[in-house]
Amino acid sequence: MTAASVKATPTPPDTLLRLPDVLARIPVSRSTWWAGVKSGRYPAAVKLGPALTCWRKSEIDKLIGTP
Repeated sequence: MTAASVKATPTPPDTLLRLPDVLARIPVSRSTWWAGVKSGRYPAAVKLGPALTCWRKSEIDKLIGTP
């Protein structure tokens, strides 16, 4: 089998979670969450627009230790 005959499997895009979904997994208050993001304790947000902020599910899972 040559490298040319092996097709690359595309990596699925990471699921994005809104803040209520994140807080359902990590039971802290909104203000505590945002303070943790600012300090670097929690993952950085992904801004999708001026009023739309999400987090990568893989980063949240890593934070709480879910495989």
